[in-house]
Amino acid sequence: MNKISRRKLITTGLAATASVAGLTAAAGIARRYGLIPPDHGGIYGAGETLTYATQRLLTRHSLAREFPRSMISKTPFANETAPPNDAFKRHQAASFTDWRLSVDGMVAQPASLSLSDLRGLPVHSQITEVVCEEGWSYIAEWIGTPLVNVLNAVGILPQARYIVYFSIQPDWWESIDMADALHPQTFLTLGMNDGDLPVSFGGPLRLRVPRQLGYKSVKYITRITATDSLKGFGKGLGSSAPEGGYAWYAGI
Repeated sequence: MNKISRRKLITTGLAATASVAGLTAAAGIARRYGLIPPDHGGIYGAGETLTYATQRLLTRHSLAREFPRSMISKTPFANETAPPNDAFKRHQAASFTDWRLSVDGMVAQPASLSLSDLRGLPVHSQITEVVCEEGWSYIAEWIGTPLVNVLNAVGILPQARYIVYFSIQPDWWESIDMADALHPQTFLTLGMNDGDLPVSFGGPLRLRVPRQLGYKSVKYITRITATDSLKGFGKGLGSSAPEGGYAWYAGI
């Protein structure tokens, strides 16, 4: 991605939202710097482009707020998900000993990793907030390994622009750009609040993306694919979220 200064951003009007002309100009500049989100079409496309491009240019390396342990929510809310399918039930009955995370696409060494393999990578924790687009939130400790550790281990290729990740639950998938994929707070999460990650919160494996709204932190992850284009996935909108009416980029 080409670099652009904050002064250049302001003087070119990318942050202007006062008129249709401003949105059109913003879209043109965002295209120039490769900051067009996959759901840029349709009636809200200009706004989605403006939001994504502006946040990426101004907050690319920003950190999500982390909290002291005293602020961990006593009764975190486990958002409702579809009933577990038969494949998940079989893994759960076997205490997830056969659970695998496949990593493929634009990587030098595709891999199939067990939970034990992931636990063998450097483990970190963060106390961050899950914020839902429906208005509720909670704070929890998340324990796991940064996604970048896995990507480095398999040798992600330089032309990769996105990471697509899939749940064992059918039709539940998301993607993030490399700014979030390589960010130190983007975790493959195996634990929560000093224990294993509960099933209701995404166990045994959840991708935690604390710089975006909660629906980007998909539960029950079984596959990660590195790619240079999102056109071949689903309807080409970047994830199942925009297919259901939400934005692909959900930065907070």
